[in-house]
Amino acid sequence: MNQHAPLSEAQSLHARLTVIDGLIVSDFGPDIFRDMQKGGITAANCTCCIWEGFTATMQNIMQWKAWFRDHPDLIMQVKTTADIRRAKAEGKTGIILGWQNVSGMEDQIGYLSLFKELGVGIIQMAYNTQNLVATGCYEGRDGGLSDFGREVVAEMNRLGILCDLSHVGGNSSRDVILASRQPVAYSHCLPAGLKAHPRNKTDEELRFIIDHGGFVGVTMFTPFLARGTEATVDDYVEAMEYVINLCGEDRVGYGTDFTQGHEKPFFDWITHDKGYARRLTDFGTIQNPAGIDTIGHSSALTATMLRRGWSESRIEKIMGENWVNLLAEVWGE
Repeated sequence: MNQHAPLSEAQSLHARLTVIDGLIVSDFGPDIFRDMQKGGITAANCTCCIWEGFTATMQNIMQWKAWFRDHPDLIMQVKTTADIRRAKAEGKTGIILGWQNVSGMEDQIGYLSLFKELGVGIIQMAYNTQNLVATGCYEGRDGGLSDFGREVVAEMNRLGILCDLSHVGGNSSRDVILASRQPVAYSHCLPAGLKAHPRNKTDEELRFIIDHGGFVGVTMFTPFLARGTEATVDDYVEAMEYVINLCGEDRVGYGTDFTQGHEKPFFDWITHDKGYARRLTDFGTIQNPAGIDTIGHSSALTATMLRRGWSESRIEKIMGENWVNLLAEVWGE
């Protein structure tokens, strides 16, 4: 591949791709939806639960249902991989409703079937701290998957909901990987081999999930990148290359963790246990890697991959096709 591929070549390739962002937690609304369309996003895992309980999560989903009704030219709901293909054909962004915590189900496993019917297709087993199911990565002691958690995993498997382990502790992640009858994922993580951080995954953890049929989505959140706020889109793609070298190119994708539009109160909320208790971390300045400042600049990933000599087949896989294959396995459709 031409090391100095012209931008038009990258734009042409990006326009053809099925582009799936494995995690976006932006301040959703029409402006974000328009930027998704500008960025050529075919589908994205969009967070609708972090610390919220049942009622607040239902209110978030109610808002999404209103957006689907009011902005059918920009977005559509995704419940199957056929919906992803349809979103691509119609030039819309497919929205996969996802959770970053199990708090939305409270302690009622039966609620999971209701949320599945509403379109929730991805659920993370813990968000940074301890819950009834598992332990998050910022908890002092990781006790692993609870017996209740094993029931939750089994029900998620039955329903076809992807288990996400991005913010989950090492012991709990291993337990979920072994307990699940379906592939599980780190939807948005970075390798500890490039930067030691509680949110980053060791080489051994990355290999383990892949060896058990799982998936790794690489994030660009700069507090977890080696160069922090000095990072560029090249640093992000370099992190992808590190993961691909460990895991192969067939079970790796990307998940930006875009927080576009959010202000300090949001980051204060997500960095405190349960949104209000002890402070877990301080991210400092929130700044995306240079060159991919907004969702609308997502084509910069394709351009950077081309410039670094990636084959078109690898780009197709990492930018979305691997996600489609994973979701087809878990969702069964």
